Amino acid sequence: MTPSKFFVIDFDSTFTKVEAFDVLADISLEGLPDKEERKKQIHQITLQGMDGSISFRQSLEQRLHLLQAERKHLPPLVSRLKASVSESFKRNREFFTTYKDHVYIISNGFREFIEPVVSEFGIKPENILANEFRFDASGKVIGFDESNPLSVNNGKVEQLKKLNLPGDVYVIGDGYTDYEIKQSGLANRFYAFTENVEREVVVNNADHVTPSLDEFLYLNKLNTVISYPKNRINVLLLENVHPVAIKHLRDEGFKVDSYHAALTEDELCERIRDVSVLGIRSKTQVTARVLQNANRLMTIGAFCIGTNQIDLKEATRRGIAVFNAPFSNTRSVVELALAQMIMLMRNITEKSNKMHAGVWDKSAKNSFEVRGKKLGLIGYGNIGTQLSVLAESLGMRVLYYDCEEKLSLGNAIKCRTMAEVLDQADVVSLHVDGRESNTHLIGQREFDRMKDGVIFINLSRGHVVNIDALRQAILSGKVGGCAVDVFPYEPVSNDEEFHSPLRGLPNTILTPHIGGSTAEAQENIGHFVPGKFMDYINTGSTSNAVNFPNITLPTLENAHRLIHIHENVPGILARINQVLANHGINIVGQYLKTNEQIGYVITDINKEYEKDVVKALRAIEHTIKFRVLY
Repeated sequence: MTPSKFFVIDFDSTFTKVEAFDVLADISLEGLPDKEERKKQIHQITLQGMDGSISFRQSLEQRLHLLQAERKHLPPLVSRLKASVSESFKRNREFFTTYKDHVYIISNGFREFIEPVVSEFGIKPENILANEFRFDASGKVIGFDESNPLSVNNGKVEQLKKLNLPGDVYVIGDGYTDYEIKQSGLANRFYAFTENVEREVVVNNADHVTPSLDEFLYLNKLNTVISYPKNRINVLLLENVHPVAIKHLRDEGFKVDSYHAALTEDELCERIRDVSVLGIRSKTQVTARVLQNANRLMTIGAFCIGTNQIDLKEATRRGIAVFNAPFSNTRSVVELALAQMIMLMRNITEKSNKMHAGVWDKSAKNSFEVRGKKLGLIGYGNIGTQLSVLAESLGMRVLYYDCEEKLSLGNAIKCRTMAEVLDQADVVSLHVDGRESNTHLIGQREFDRMKDGVIFINLSRGHVVNIDALRQAILSGKVGGCAVDVFPYEPVSNDEEFHSPLRGLPNTILTPHIGGSTAEAQENIGHFVPGKFMDYINTGSTSNAVNFPNITLPTLENAHRLIHIHENVPGILARINQVLANHGINIVGQYLKTNEQIGYVITDINKEYEKDVVKALRAIEHTIKFRVLY
């Protein structure tokens, strides 16, 4: 940066996410019976000062009178403001350190609470221009320094005139008083900062709208901790994912769109064109055709356990990392399985239906305890093992079959074949994955092997069971009770009618794919999957990716990180290193991992490099995707 550039930044709702007076009101008015009424009055007076119906000085005087603030209120206020610094400002501390001589905070707020917050970012005290409180002997706020230009209308303009900065001035703020600096001719450009609040009149008068400090730094080619502003990275979340996921991603700076239902293939092909991050649950089908239209897609997150709704082979071929939530809803599914097992063994569904029809059928017929019964688990993964442990605590004997070698927990007995489980179990519960080879894993032949009156539960995948065969088994009495949560075809939204041959059958519990649909599970998933997105985008880490080589990477400091995804053919690493050697670039660290389809190379290099290095690395034969971090 040349010494002739200066940056003027607002404090309230720009440097911090909040208005300091609103926070001060919560502190100073605590315990007063008219607290909420005073807060409303303060807000109204603020608006009057902004629209000119009263002068700014009158607004300041009236608000201070209502606040009844004291010196003792300032420490807790500062503490809350420090915790409320805008996320993009926290990400870009290096900018403030590098340009500390040229960053000014100009605010109509008060130095007493502004300086302790911004000084932690290296901003000089002499570059902080704000009002100052006046206190009485007991520490009560009785007024302000009336000689300060910032205590009157157009104060920022007058203050900047006094500074007479010798160069270009760039103003970043969210209020009309910030735009007035540009309007007065004292600033070269005004950037409307909308990370925390968006005011139409300010946005309409801005030279540029900057949803984050990242965007401002990117536009002006200033140093930044990221190579591309996250507000330019589009995230699409479908199927009503938990609000905490939306908050995490927005707090990180991404541009997030969400939709309550799944999209059809045609709809998704259209919506996905400019999307870099896609989040779905179980209904959205991410097909090869969808992926052909996803020119900017970096990663997909399944906010559930299964990923069979995603064409993983095509995603991998295109260098798109896929993540899921393999553990977050395990407990919820297990509890549903246990509840359904007990309900079916007691024939509760039929009893309940009769009661609703006015029939009092007090009888122990077809009603049994689960204690002492044999539970047969087909699939002994995260859900199967936890269900095994809890079922044993109820006094059940557990048998299981899994196509992979799994360690038995508790007293569970491993069976050599699925048939061995089906022959013995009083209750059969399916917990297998959605691989294509599991289609109709359970059909007429398997039902014939089961005990008469068996309880059958499927909380795994809809295509695993032949539904027509299950219907016949229920009608014949072979299956004495049945619970199904997943179906070969499921409605894309709650507005579509559910059709199934299983509707209306006796002692049959049908649920709309809600095994993991508890508040706790959805919130856990809402934390987990965005965390994987952010790790991948911020550091390149692929821990828990279902289709990429898994690499957990350290945080990078004072270097650039080059991420190279390529077809798994020999010699790519050597070519990458040859390009770097040809350009005299030092390698700080390097990581390589492969799977059957792709190779994943992470190279950390020193900060100095020529731009044509990127072009040369992208040009390496068999490259799928390449990006630079930092």
